[in-house]
Amino acid sequence: MDKKARGLIIIASIYAFTIIVAVSLFIYLPLESVIAKIVIADIVATLVIYIFSTLLRNSSVYDPYWSVAPMVMILPFVSRLDMTFAWVAAVIGFWGIRLTINWVITFRNLSHQDWRYDHFKQISKRLWPVVNLFGIHLMPTLVVLLAMMPALLLLNSSHNPNALLYIGGVLGMLSALLQWASDTQLRNYNAVHTDVMREGLWRLSRHPNYLGEIMLWFSIYIMMLSVNMALIPLIGALLNFAMFLSISIPLQEKRQRKRRVGYEAYQNETPILLPKLTQIFLRRHGTV
Repeated sequence: MDKKARGLIIIASIYAFTIIVAVSLFIYLPLESVIAKIVIADIVATLVIYIFSTLLRNSSVYDPYWSVAPMVMILPFVSRLDMTFAWVAAVIGFWGIRLTINWVITFRNLSHQDWRYDHFKQISKRLWPVVNLFGIHLMPTLVVLLAMMPALLLLNSSHNPNALLYIGGVLGMLSALLQWASDTQLRNYNAVHTDVMREGLWRLSRHPNYLGEIMLWFSIYIMMLSVNMALIPLIGALLNFAMFLSISIPLQEKRQRKRRVGYEAYQNETPILLPKLTQIFLRRHGTV
């Protein structure tokens, strides 16, 4: 058995154990609120993953949590079996399964840790255990939890949804498809090239995969609007957007400038997220 297969088995076992802990906690918590029980179980599950990542000295053990946790969060509502649950499950399920598969494909082994974590570990030094717990584990969990809150409120509501459920659902599926296509294009290109990716969706946006992720959580909020017009639940999608804009994208672009010849020119020529409409028109008609 090679290192990748062994690592995947270990991580799968860790997540199976963590899900059992979270589900058991959810069942036996003496609370009436389903959402409150989900929040507590989610945080405890993150702490379990943190313990294992510390024992294995690899914070990338947490990486699949981003896509796995939302799929587990909707399970308490499976008994609904109505159109509301069907749409939420379709969007979250398609997005989560696809993103998890993408992680499996790119996973190397337990000796390899995400370069961003190595960067934070290097600059934080003695504070690394604190940064690891709060910055690498708990902060993303809270962001995803807040981004999932519109879905939980929607599933916990007894109101009949309107057309916004379907509008948001379609947007969510398109967002997941955008991520899928852009990740696949980049992976296939990087397998045989070392220069800057300028093909397909990457001709129109420097981060089409991040754009798909950002759009997905706004689509979940739109779906919630079909039963609840509250503004506060939008905070999750906004925080997710801010995290990409202030942390993920700057770190990625700094790294790409060092590793890819011509990346600065690519930055000057290509929008960071949203493609320009005129650019799309010209590309479609072969002018550019």
